[in-house]
Amino acid sequence: MVHLLLSKPNWKEEDGDRDSDLGKQWVLLLNKLESIIWSLINAGGGRSEARLWLCSSIAAISSLTSRQQKDLFVGLLRRKPTNRSLASQLLQMMFEKRRRKVGAIVAKRSYLLEKFFDGNPMHIMQWFSNFADNGGLDHKKGAKALSQFAFVNRDICWEELQWKGKHGQSPAVVATKPHYFLDLDVQKTVENFLENVPEFWSSSEFAESLRDGDILFVDTKYFVEFFVGLMYEEDAKDVWKVINEFLMEEYFSSLCKHLLITLEEEELCTVLELLRKYLGLRMESIDFGNSSCWLELVLSKSKDCKSLDQLLLLNAFINQGRQLLRLLHDEEAAKEQTKIKDIVSQICTVSSNANYLVPLLSECFKLKFAETVKFLGLQSWVDLPEHLSKFCFSTWMKWLLTEVA
Repeated sequence: MVHLLLSKPNWKEEDGDRDSDLGKQWVLLLNKLESIIWSLINAGGGRSEARLWLCSSIAAISSLTSRQQKDLFVGLLRRKPTNRSLASQLLQMMFEKRRRKVGAIVAKRSYLLEKFFDGNPMHIMQWFSNFADNGGLDHKKGAKALSQFAFVNRDICWEELQWKGKHGQSPAVVATKPHYFLDLDVQKTVENFLENVPEFWSSSEFAESLRDGDILFVDTKYFVEFFVGLMYEEDAKDVWKVINEFLMEEYFSSLCKHLLITLEEEELCTVLELLRKYLGLRMESIDFGNSSCWLELVLSKSKDCKSLDQLLLLNAFINQGRQLLRLLHDEEAAKEQTKIKDIVSQICTVSSNANYLVPLLSECFKLKFAETVKFLGLQSWVDLPEHLSKFCFSTWMKWLLTEVA
């Protein structure tokens, strides 16, 4: 079989009728094999795994511009009904990788965080209890904001500071001994500020403490919902601007890895349609060593591969041969395994009697491009090790494009 896939077909052989019969038989057997494999994939949890395989192939696409990848994901985010899981996953990526830009957005809306702290002692203590024992310059996060605001605005808020000792501390004393803030009853003080000092929550001191984005990790779930609201309820321009920048700057493979897993099948089909719109491959730009080259070719050169099922199968045959075998070797599929072995044996018999791949190719060229790719991918998978199967498939795709397509 190896020499069949590595050699060019000899079109000058004068066995037209015989080749035609063999080709039809060959295609019939490949169709039967495809049908059995697909039924096994759908019978168990194989379809979900096949979707993950396809998402990995999409992630390997390297020919999109940064603007195209941005447009693709913004299109998904703007799609109705809203996919909140997609938005949530994107926001978590941004919290990790662009937290300062996200933190700046929170800082502009610092007054909205009263609700975040109101009635939540855990949030209060995590953010405001970071006083240093060696002076005010080392106070961190909300503690720094609280101490700075208290000194600057002592006339309106110093009496709201609650101390753990029997008596309070004067501004003059604390100014010379800033470590006294360690004796502050943080929870009661912040609760007093929530009730009696509204100026603090819109102050520059508090806003500055939020700017580095560390606040996002006090309660990530809360801030994901906070930003989802800004995106879809307020359609906040500054939020969408940061999202657009992130989608243009981040690697396409990273975006796919984190975001495609959240999509429903209908949305995944939308991704494929958008990719079809963006891809316009030329022979010189095709990297046949890239695991996604077949997908780029099918999407860019044909409009007939509209079935997600077909792409799931294509990808399984071409890129996931070993994993597909593992999936098919389930103990509960013994009957189907016997059928597969029988069909593969028949395919090998047909191919050994053939004029190289002429019969199969002759039949394939009567079909649409995606069908041709499918049969070549399936044939290369039938009885070859995975690494050789991929090499043979790439070899034939090069020939197919230069000689026929």
